[in-house]
Amino acid sequence: MPLLRALLDGGLDDPEAVRIGDTAFSGPELLGAAAVVADEIAERDRPSAPVAVGATASAETVVAIVGCLLAGAPVVPVPPDAGPAERAHVLTDSGATTWFGEKPRDVTLTGRRVDLSRRAGHEVREATGEGPALILYTSGTTGSPKGVLLSAAAMATGLDGLADAWAWTDADTLAHGLPLFHVHGLVLGVFGALRIGSRLVHTGRPTPENYAAAVTEHGGSLLFGVPTVWSRVAAEPTAAAALSDARLLVSGSAPLPVPVFERLRDLTGQAPVERYGMSETMITLAVRADGERRPGWVGVPVEGVEARLRAVTEDESGEPVTTDEDVPADGESIGELQVRGACLFDGYLNRPDATADTWTDDGWFRTGDAAVVDAGGYHRIVGRRSVDLIKSGGYRIGAGEVETALLAYEGISEAAVVGEPDSDLGQRIVAHVVCPDGAVDAQAVIDFVGERLSKHKRPREVVVVDELPRNAMGKVQKARLRRS
Repeated sequence: MPLLRALLDGGLDDPEAVRIGDTAFSGPELLGAAAVVADEIAERDRPSAPVAVGATASAETVVAIVGCLLAGAPVVPVPPDAGPAERAHVLTDSGATTWFGEKPRDVTLTGRRVDLSRRAGHEVREATGEGPALILYTSGTTGSPKGVLLSAAAMATGLDGLADAWAWTDADTLAHGLPLFHVHGLVLGVFGALRIGSRLVHTGRPTPENYAAAVTEHGGSLLFGVPTVWSRVAAEPTAAAALSDARLLVSGSAPLPVPVFERLRDLTGQAPVERYGMSETMITLAVRADGERRPGWVGVPVEGVEARLRAVTEDESGEPVTTDEDVPADGESIGELQVRGACLFDGYLNRPDATADTWTDDGWFRTGDAAVVDAGGYHRIVGRRSVDLIKSGGYRIGAGEVETALLAYEGISEAAVVGEPDSDLGQRIVAHVVCPDGAVDAQAVIDFVGERLSKHKRPREVVVVDELPRNAMGKVQKARLRRS
């Protein structure tokens, strides 16, 4: 079944069915504009070659990407803030031959502009094929970004799982202001609406005022945001109160701080739901619309997904090693999260070794994330196994637990914990904190955490910073915090 099922079946016939900023389309209008792009792609010397799209938050981006799906050409969304070196790597590695959108000066590909006024008059269907529909570039801890190969079938399966979890139907209006070059904003936030048939409102800039207007002026019922967005909404009581008419507030891409969770609940009358996923996996864990909403917990496997936690030990050099043993479902024991299901990716482009390294011998994807699971199947993500699993004084400590405690301290708005080499402890816990109202007493912060968690989990050092380094999706880049 096509990824864009509702769009292709004639749904979304409301003139305001798809609104991107100040531009609105009905489903047939979007389809007609995208078909023009598909026709241009079909006329190329290599119609099936990848197409790069300058993925600004615009109607032109949506039309171009839908056009690529119709034509059967893999689409490579390029972040608008990518630097020349990153952009050159993405274009060279992907093999893209055409660029849609405003073309940067350093790009030598054939450029095409999207004309929003043009429509194709012929019947349009989505191309079918076994190859990737989307090539998303994601950065790891080392090396250049890798191209994640996502098929239309995998994305469709993942979206159907979320529709089940969130009771997402064509009666909803999806609203968000997320970037259109990532799974969250593009796949969930655009393809989801075009598959399920819900109206779509992209707010442009993800400001509290724009989110409030999406609900009060456009009837937004299902809202997507990253923690940075929700933190800003929670800081604006009037805007937050306007979201009380929405059906579901969804947070993802990074952990939602507990104080933000609680303030949103108090201001909007409902607790947000959290979920977990990666570019490689779509969304694999989610709090259901009818499920318990606990701050810091990302829920249960979505329909069609299996998850397990494998125990982590260490090799002779002290490096973490994942075993074949499951950890107890006690809500405390930390293990590496592994998943499997039909929504997973097909591998990394041109990287067979990297692809092989991510899979276990029995067919499970190694997420590289450390997590705990309770007896009811609820998961909490501790962090990346490589940077958030800290070995200090013989104890294995999850950075996320310490960060949650830090955020409960009055005066700290953001926190990131890393392990730094220590001759005595192996690693010492260092907390980097943002304090909008000025500096805090470091020893008081250390004692505060020590009173709430085990003593060995308290930071040994507190560093006050103006801001934490984050990527476009709001995830803290901890490698930039480490000083050694």
